[in-house]
Amino acid sequence: MKHIVVLTGAGISAESGLQTFRDANGLWEGHNVMEVASPQGFEKNPELVLDFYNQRRRQLVQVQPNSAHYALSKLEKDYKVTVITQNVDDLHERAGSTNVLHLHGELLKVRSTYDEFDVQSWKQDLVLGDLCSKGYQLRPHIVWFGEAVPMMEKAVVMCQTANVLLIIGTSMQVYPAASLMHYVNNGTKIFYIDPKPAMSNNAQITVIKDKATSGILKVIAQLKEMH
Repeated sequence: MKHIVVLTGAGISAESGLQTFRDANGLWEGHNVMEVASPQGFEKNPELVLDFYNQRRRQLVQVQPNSAHYALSKLEKDYKVTVITQNVDDLHERAGSTNVLHLHGELLKVRSTYDEFDVQSWKQDLVLGDLCSKGYQLRPHIVWFGEAVPMMEKAVVMCQTANVLLIIGTSMQVYPAASLMHYVNNGTKIFYIDPKPAMSNNAQITVIKDKATSGILKVIAQLKEMH
């Protein structure tokens, strides 16, 4: 069974109504990135950071997966599918994808500031005074700027075993995630779906200048031809 590895970014969730981090009206909402997405920012003003992610969490529970999320989950009928996502939402899981690797953490989880492996599910607001079992403050389970990306090694291994790499809705500007495409084997076909693609066609890469929901249909048609 062919192994399709899918690398997704904010563009796929944008069509569900989730604002993207890097658009002009992105969800930093006047905040400097480092204020709300770095260990230093959390140390300096934890309430601001917690409130920022509380707003994201409230927004997430109000939106639904879109047809691109569902199309990816349906691919599991015919292929082994691994989704590697830079997104912190749970829309892939809600659409039915069973093998999802979150590079940058998950909005609906929190972890102890004392023990990064002490992670728990969390759907309500997180406030100062919410503590782990050892009595330490909980923080969003998000990989902030300047922090290691713990799932990166696993993602690299997945890419090395891919027969097809499908990249959807990511600027390919955020490292180390953007480097993942360089780990696929030379003969591995790469499809890149994005309205403003950051790369061009070559023998290995097919660029589809489109949004996720319509671009995915074009890729599925080409996958059928590759059988």
